[in-house]
Amino acid sequence: MGGAGSAKSPLTWAVHLSVLLLVILWTLPTAGLFISSFRDKDQLAISGWWTALAGSTQNLQARTGTSDDQVERNGVFILEGNVFGEGSGTVSAFGTSGLNPTEYEPGAEAELREGGVLTVAEDGAYAITSPSELDLPRGARIFFTTTIPPRFTLDNYREVLASEGIGRSFINSLTVTIPATIIPILIAAFAAYALAWMKFPGRALLIAVIVGLLVVPLQMSLIPLLRMYNGIGAFFGVPAKTYLGIWLAHTGFGLPLAVYLLRNYIAGLPREIMESARVDGASDFEIFMKIVLPLSFPALASFAIFQFLWTWNDLLVAMVFLGAQDSELVLTGRLVNLLGSRGGNWEILTASAFITILVPLAVFFTLQRYLVRGLLAGSVKGG
Repeated sequence: MGGAGSAKSPLTWAVHLSVLLLVILWTLPTAGLFISSFRDKDQLAISGWWTALAGSTQNLQARTGTSDDQVERNGVFILEGNVFGEGSGTVSAFGTSGLNPTEYEPGAEAELREGGVLTVAEDGAYAITSPSELDLPRGARIFFTTTIPPRFTLDNYREVLASEGIGRSFINSLTVTIPATIIPILIAAFAAYALAWMKFPGRALLIAVIVGLLVVPLQMSLIPLLRMYNGIGAFFGVPAKTYLGIWLAHTGFGLPLAVYLLRNYIAGLPREIMESARVDGASDFEIFMKIVLPLSFPALASFAIFQFLWTWNDLLVAMVFLGAQDSELVLTGRLVNLLGSRGGNWEILTASAFITILVPLAVFFTLQRYLVRGLLAGSVKGG
């Protein structure tokens, strides 16, 4: 009986497999990003991260020595060298034209337009032979295909971290993100308690307005909000590009969701606790600070994670309300500038993206621990 009862049903297996599949789908991009950030730029540009442990096939070219390097042996002029220079490798094919770099197998003979016969061995050693003196003032070009072993390096991280202004942009991002996360939480917590447990005219209308604001796109409200902010700033003599402006902007964009989430959570708290506190003479402020706030820590931590991620990864609001000056540029804007106007040097995106997500990951795992602690602390013990 016990053995039959402990067997898992097909539905349970289906749920477990679905969860495992979702975990894999969410983990693979991050794993690929992490692996790519340590790969050599040349290999990263021509092959995917899943081939990181395998060699990559590349079409390369080398130039032979000049006429001054030829020697005469038994009436034959010979020019020798190695396509890898002082390095080493394996040649799988070679050619005399870039249009067909795999025309000849290693060891085969290829006639050069400049005169002479070219042979290239698997180890990269080449030889040009001719019965008459070779005329190669600049040398001859050899196109060949080789397999490059996997290479891992920290050069991508060094390039990103050593770029000018990256430290200042990191501080700017923290200066924007931390207040823009704390301010909406403080305001939304008070508003959520009032909408959940305090009776006043128009409460249902306010809740409906908050739900409606959830569907308003940020891009649609950005320009009206900026005009209103500039108008108020001009009236009070406040500069347009300040940290205060971007804090208020992120607060305005984050408040609807924060109030909605916290209100639903606070409304689900046991009514008996609230009524007992009121019977003991506690005011609404005391109930909020001593009862509701500690019990709502899981919801507060959850929204803090989302808000921090949004503001940390934001570029649009930061460019509009803070500006694109070097002293005011946030980390996401600085990393975009590293690519250049034409997208050159895009390989460092892997390292820069992983550097960008380190702070959000640290915040997530830190708040996740406190979130579980809040859940346990808020539980009601029986008996």
